[in-house]
This record gives sequence, C-alpha cells and structure tokens, in this order.
Amino acid sequence: MKLPIFLLLLITIFSSCSKESKIDKIFADYSGKNPGASAMVIKDGKLIINQSFGMANVDEDIAITPTTNFRLASVTKQFTSMSIMLLVQDKKINLNDKLTDIFPDFPKYGETIKIRHLLQHTSGLIDYEDLILDSTTEQVHDYDILEMMKSVDSTYFESGTQHRYSNSAYAVLVMIIEQLSAQSFPEFLYSRIFLPLGMTNSIAFIDGKNKVENRAFGYHLENDSIKFSDQSITSAVLGDGGIYSSVVDLYKWDQALYTEELLSNELFNEYVRPGIGGYGFGWRIDKFQEHYRMSHTGSTCGFRNVIQRYPEDKLTVIILTNRREPGIENLADDIAKMYLY
Repeated sequence: MKLPIFLLLLITIFSSCSKESKIDKIFADYSGKNPGASAMVIKDGKLIINQSFGMANVDEDIAITPTTNFRLASVTKQFTSMSIMLLVQDKKINLNDKLTDIFPDFPKYGETIKIRHLLQHTSGLIDYEDLILDSTTEQVHDYDILEMMKSVDSTYFESGTQHRYSNSAYAVLVMIIEQLSAQSFPEFLYSRIFLPLGMTNSIAFIDGKNKVENRAFGYHLENDSIKFSDQSITSAVLGDGGIYSSVVDLYKWDQALYTEELLSNELFNEYVRPGIGGYGFGWRIDKFQEHYRMSHTGSTCGFRNVIQRYPEDKLTVIILTNRREPGIENLADDIAKMYLY
C-alpha cells in the first residue's frame, strides 16, 4: 500500500533534519572559536548538506563559510592531472611520451619514465622532500624540484613496475604543463578549468604574485592550544598541493566531471583508469561498501581535506578543514554511509 503524499513528505523532512543533526555532531569539535571545516554533500546534483563550522582566521575572529578557500593540499593533484589530459586532448602531448622527449637535458633515466608513470605514481622518482638541504630557508618551487630530479641519476625502482606515491612527479608535471602550454600553471588552470567552470575564486597561490580571497589559515592543535601553522618549506610547490578552493567551487568541479565540458568521455575514462596500486590520474579508485568510488585526501602543515565521489550513485562528499590534525577520511566514510543505499 502506498503511503499518503503528506506522510512521505514528513518522512523526508524528518530524515533530512536527522542527517543534518548527525553532521552537526560529527563536526562538533570544529565549531565555535576553533579552526573549523566546510562540509558538502551532493546527491543527484543537489546540495543536500552545505554547512560550515569554526574559524577561518582565529586571531581575527573570521568564521568559515561555504565560500571560504582552503589550501587543498594533495586534492590539487586531480587538477594537475586534468591539466595534462587537456594537453593530451589538444594533441600537445601523449601519455606515452618520455621525460627526455620534453626535457632533452634530463638524465638518462628519464628515457624510461612516461607521462602516465608520473600521473599514476609509478615513476620511481626520488622524493624531493629528502633532497632539500637542512640549510634551506626559502620555500622551494616546482622548477626547483625539476632541477633536483636532474641532479640525481637513479630512481627507487624501474618505472612502471611499482606504485610509490610521488609529490616529485606532480611538481615535474607542472613544469611539463608550463613547457607545452607557454603559460604559467596558475594561468593555465584559470583559463582552461577555473574560468570555464565558473570556479573564479579558486587559485594556484604564488605569494607576492596573486592573492587568495576569503582565505582560511592553517592551524595546529597541541595540548588544548591553537598554534598558527599555515606554511612550510614545501608549501610553494603547486603541482602536488598548491591550489586553494572552496566547497562552492568544488561543487562546480564535481558536476563538470559528469559532462564532457572539459574532457571527452574517452579521455575521462583514461583519467580514472586505475593502475598499479589502484591509482588513476590524481584519483584513488576503489570500492566502499561495494560502491565504486573515486577519492583523494589532502594533508599539509595546516590543512586536512577529502573528496569522495560515488559517480554511479550520483553522490559526492567534500570536507575541507584548516587544521593539521586529525585525519578526516573516516568522517567522509561515515557521511557517505548515510546516503549510500
């Protein structure tokens, strides 16, 4: 027997209120005067949850809103990889091109490292964090990473044979984008992704050259005290983690990935095809409670973020936080369980 329409409406309203109440409980520690969070749940293209908690700037008492921009950290990698795929679509690059095809002065080991190896963390490139001298006082940049890779003569393993997460690879990818597009990485992102999608508040941040509007600053909580923790020696590297964005802009990004606005279906399928270790191009590909999922986390000195997409369920969970700890992937899992049927 079918339920009356008014009863179905009451059940829907109660369910929605109940879930919002659960969201409030999940983010209770992020509320008040604490460094906080923005949380968004998208279902069937609609904003089911769009809530913000806590402070973007603790000292100036500025609250977080849905338009607050957080440093995405490694969530940036999906935009770096999309930029490469746009160059593939432009026929300016091939996924099987080698590093030495693009940089003729690259060491001999670059003859075996393909673009797809960089994208899927199977290049074996040495971690640049281990090559930074202890005496370094200025922030390093993507071009510094490329030079570091040119200064060594070996890799961790033969490219394409193993998976090892590589920030070095994504810094090198930025230099490839700049080499082939004749644009800076921030300019390329803006002209090819952010502007077409209306993500006009998102930015690849370069101190002294551009500005992050509505910026959340990063913090570290220690012994019940809040400490400023916004930048590190590696925070100026763009390709592996230098984009700032908000849940409002990421909604536009998420919805565009259901369309061919950026990539053809053929190239999008390549973009999310998992390689060794279940990693696509800037996305981890797996299943959660038997639901196909593409996701990524982002972690840096003052930010923790996660985006989880369940495209077959038309469900996306986004959480951005401006604190170094704790990890929040489990929070996204708990929220996803509320909406996966």
